[in-house]
Amino acid sequence: MQLGLLVMFLFWAKTSLCVPQQNCHPGDEYLGRCSNSAYEEKPKCTELNLGYCNDMEYSRTIFPNILGHRTRLEAESGAEYLLLSVIHGLLNGECSPEIRLVGCSVLASPCRDDKMVKPCRSTCEALRKDCTHAFEAIEMAWPYFLDCDRFFASDQEGCFDPLAGLKARQEQALSSLSPQEPSTIIQFTYTSNAQMYSILKRTAAKCSHISHVYSIGRSTEGRDLLVIEFTNNPGQHELLEPEIKLVGNMHGNEVLGRQLLIYLAQYLCSEYILGNQRIQTIINTTRIHILASMNPDGYELAASEVEDNNDPELINHEGHLLNGWTNGRTNAQNIDLNRNFPDLTSVLYRNRRSRHYRTDHIPIPDAYWFGKVAPETYAVMKWVRSLPFVQSASLHGGDLVISYPFDYSRHPLEERMFSPTPDEQVFKQLARTYADAHATMSNNDTERCGASFYRTRGIINGALWYSFAGGMSDFNYLHTNCLEITVELGCDKFPSEAELYPEWKRNKEALLSFLESVHRGIKGIVKDGNGNGIKDATISIRGVRKDVTTAEDGDYWRLLNPGTHIVTATAKGYSKVSKRVYLPHTMSKAGRVDFVLQKVPVEPDIDDHLFPTSDTWDRFDPYNQFEQYRDPDVGDSGREREEKPWWWNYFSQSGGVFPDASSLCSWSEFPAGSLPLRSLALSLSLAFPVHHVVTFNLTASVSST
Repeated sequence: MQLGLLVMFLFWAKTSLCVPQQNCHPGDEYLGRCSNSAYEEKPKCTELNLGYCNDMEYSRTIFPNILGHRTRLEAESGAEYLLLSVIHGLLNGECSPEIRLVGCSVLASPCRDDKMVKPCRSTCEALRKDCTHAFEAIEMAWPYFLDCDRFFASDQEGCFDPLAGLKARQEQALSSLSPQEPSTIIQFTYTSNAQMYSILKRTAAKCSHISHVYSIGRSTEGRDLLVIEFTNNPGQHELLEPEIKLVGNMHGNEVLGRQLLIYLAQYLCSEYILGNQRIQTIINTTRIHILASMNPDGYELAASEVEDNNDPELINHEGHLLNGWTNGRTNAQNIDLNRNFPDLTSVLYRNRRSRHYRTDHIPIPDAYWFGKVAPETYAVMKWVRSLPFVQSASLHGGDLVISYPFDYSRHPLEERMFSPTPDEQVFKQLARTYADAHATMSNNDTERCGASFYRTRGIINGALWYSFAGGMSDFNYLHTNCLEITVELGCDKFPSEAELYPEWKRNKEALLSFLESVHRGIKGIVKDGNGNGIKDATISIRGVRKDVTTAEDGDYWRLLNPGTHIVTATAKGYSKVSKRVYLPHTMSKAGRVDFVLQKVPVEPDIDDHLFPTSDTWDRFDPYNQFEQYRDPDVGDSGREREEKPWWWNYFSQSGGVFPDASSLCSWSEFPAGSLPLRSLALSLSLAFPVHHVVTFNLTASVSST
């Protein structure tokens, strides 16, 4: 209540009690075009004594400054200085301290021989290019007082680089790295959600020829589920190029996978540019999709819990290892996302004895949509239905093992029962690929967090470990072509930052090997007699009761282990064609097996009546129960309408126009004779520091979007 009253008072005081607007803008006054002063004093250098700017590389400044503030008090009372005081929290640490240093160079420019030295325009432009996305992430315009054209000078005019000292220190730190350090420099620290979005967007911008980012939806609290893609032709599917996805942070408190995927994205981009042939081959032949955080809301809660646990003033100090195996696990609706997918495994078990029933592309039961479906689950289901994924890995924490489907026991009363899929051997090979390439996962002497997986060298059938329904891996296998494994990265769900680099070293080779393993088995195109690709043709393997279907242009991929296989291609209204295929153990890439099917008369099939799957597979959210997840309220510009926070116009203006003078007046500008009001304002500001109030309201506003 007190905070709200204070904010209302500050806003009323600064908009209603300011002196009348001046006819001359401060910038124009500085340029000598006009003057608001009855008399002018010659500006002189003075000591730099501006709290948030006292760490600049110089010690003397001059007033009036570029913005027309005549004294230090005016500068400290202005909206620009207030923004600099909260910018770190506002942007969640992104572009800090660069924004503050450049802002200070405008508020308090260096002074030499009683003359102002303006900051460099090139520095401002580079900063704006790197940091615009950070302001866009909170729906805020670039600050007007950082207008690169208006308030900054060119190199020819003589200017000062406010980031020169920071750059020098960073270069010195890089030069101190040992020769054994990787050529790709990655900062192995935890990242907030805003920092994660920023890193992914900057990485995609840096490698725009092989990468781009896109959102598959939003979390319960409105955070983007942001995917970064790597391929030599980003943004579209290429014929015969397999698609693979990596998903992290499904449980918000299992954070190592999230960080590893952020590091992997940076590594792929940097190494491709540096000419790493292995990375270039992977990206040029594969379409990689990385969803670093499927549950950003849960991460937000888990990260705050860890911060609290690390506070030495708190009595109940738990530390990382005890950070809750529950805090932040679920989404903001308290839904466990890995129990929220349609339970198609039970549908399969009920019908598995019928020879007519297909065990692939099982439709989602209508009854599922009457339950509670999380927006994160909804988004991922739409995603996996929209792209022809071949294989996938979901990164978790809590143990050190690879598990693979089925995750739900074939007997509902058995919590631990071996429940293989028709692709048991292929799944085991996928699991072995990651476990064997990991530094310690397959070692017999590795500590196993209380479990015993050493006999299977770090892999296990999911239901044999423990059974649960509604998992993402089972859904991928039974509803799409995709084969997904679950990677448990270690005992500690939220390891300390000191462990992030060692964990990257342990997992880097495993991640790369898993990406390469998608080029296994066979691939090809199913065409008609005229050479046109046939969509939704079925590719079946004799002895394996799991088919895959062709993509939009008739191309397909089928993961297979070495050996001899009978492969059959069929499509409704076309002939059936079978081929014998031999895959030697020495093959390092998928074999090419094409099919040409001839049109034949369509005859009624009893399967179409008893077990209609092809038609009902397309039924997704049939009753529009979750329409709000995909149709946000958008304005004329095509962007979602959102109520702007109260500080929007107070801090920023687009187009390089100054804010109204009423939003820039300082406490010193209260009308003469208003001493009681000025005293009240001073008392309130001392009792409740202004930047604390603003931070409180900024946080509330940002988190509500």
